[in-house]
Amino acid sequence: MGGGLAGLTNAIDLRLRGYDVMLIEKKEYPFHKVCGEYISNEVKPYLQRLGAFPETLQPKSINRFEISSLSGKIASCSMKMGGFGISRYAFDNFLFERASKLGVRFMLNTTVSDVSFENDEFTVTLMNGETFKTPVVIGAFGKRSILDKKLGREFFNRKTDYVGVKHHFKADFPDDLVALHNFEGGYCGLSRVENNHVNLCYLTTTKVFKQYGSIQDIEEKHLSQNPHLKKFFENAESEFEPLVISQVNFMPKKSVENHVLMSGDAAGLIHPLCGNGMAMAIHSAKICSGVVDAFLQQRISRKEMENRYEQEWGQAFNFRLNFGKAVQGMFGKPVLSNLGVNVLSKFPGLLNKAVQLSHGKQVL
Repeated sequence: MGGGLAGLTNAIDLRLRGYDVMLIEKKEYPFHKVCGEYISNEVKPYLQRLGAFPETLQPKSINRFEISSLSGKIASCSMKMGGFGISRYAFDNFLFERASKLGVRFMLNTTVSDVSFENDEFTVTLMNGETFKTPVVIGAFGKRSILDKKLGREFFNRKTDYVGVKHHFKADFPDDLVALHNFEGGYCGLSRVENNHVNLCYLTTTKVFKQYGSIQDIEEKHLSQNPHLKKFFENAESEFEPLVISQVNFMPKKSVENHVLMSGDAAGLIHPLCGNGMAMAIHSAKICSGVVDAFLQQRISRKEMENRYEQEWGQAFNFRLNFGKAVQGMFGKPVLSNLGVNVLSKFPGLLNKAVQLSHGKQVL
């Protein structure tokens, strides 16, 4: 359920293992998503093994990182593992085409209304009333979905003020750099993607939206209080209308709900300050597909599959999620961001270590 990075990667992996896979997605490819669009190389070997690394799309190789305080102070470092920049518009569509060629069955422009589990089998019900029976369901429906409410997930009823915004620009920006710039109440990421576009994605609050009234005013009057963002906006041309998502929620989630294995953002959302949500989604698919394969091969029971997935998911991501939560409180605030970046600029080894902590080990 859901055709983002986690859903598509799960579909490809399981299809390569010989299983019949149906993927249900509410939209039709290609489409943009609010996303930082940087992927660390930790998942590159895994994508290559699946025949799913988008070399033909000419992703941008990224190996430098910089962060600025509200006042414009810069701390920077090289990234040992590095990564690549590619838009969700291009990458998701690439994975969709790869999965389609392998024989994954897609139901696009289709929404799941309910999923139930009885007698060791799932019933998936679509909005049009059509139903399907299946032994395994993977929930890969992103940050927030009506299915979260159906499944009674705790975080769904907890309102947040976080708002995410993304658009692409034509602008002068280094190919090999991912930059994170603080502004009051939030932070903004910049990195190059394919077609020489620059992806700009930032996290702010509903309070800022109410104060300024429009995205243009937010960017010209609020984000541009950071001199680096001011310079960027003065010399950049937007490629499309910005995308906006609200109710961005960083509360802990369970990786298994009512026997549904959650993958990607449906299982846990990392603070954008640490980046790497795209790599985590792909990595989670690798873990998920492995335990599903063991279950369908009858090597483990359903309970063992669920327990193993929860354990392996936690081992892979809990530290990174907690690290992101701890770092989140330091930034978007004038005093703390200035202090933090000043310290990092004086001790580049500390910044390099922080970047390494937000990346995982290579996924083979």
